[in-house]
Amino acid sequence: MWQQVLRVRQRAIWSWDGFAHVYKTEGSLSQWLVANVVFGVLAFILPLSAGERGMLLMGGIIVLAAECMNTAIERVVDDISTEKRDAAKQAKDCGSAAVAVTAVGVGVAWVCVIVGLLS
Repeated sequence: MWQQVLRVRQRAIWSWDGFAHVYKTEGSLSQWLVANVVFGVLAFILPLSAGERGMLLMGGIIVLAAECMNTAIERVVDDISTEKRDAAKQAKDCGSAAVAVTAVGVGVAWVCVIVGLLS
């Protein structure tokens, strides 16, 4: 059992190290964190159901995860080679698209919830 506890601890340390790296090297993560704080406060101020609130908060967290994955893709691509390659550009663009698509999804969820409140 203690071995499992130590494994969970190590995973938490590695995950925090990865998140800290993205925070230090990618300004966009800071922007998403600010957006999450603003929209998180809004989610608790508005008269939402627990399900709506949870969905909106989870969506913001998923955008943060997508940003971390995008950074991971960028690091691997750059580690392989710094020369300009079509495949490298496509990989980086796809990672960026993943962040954009998750952000659009969260935006759609917010629109649906706000329209529901106004109806």
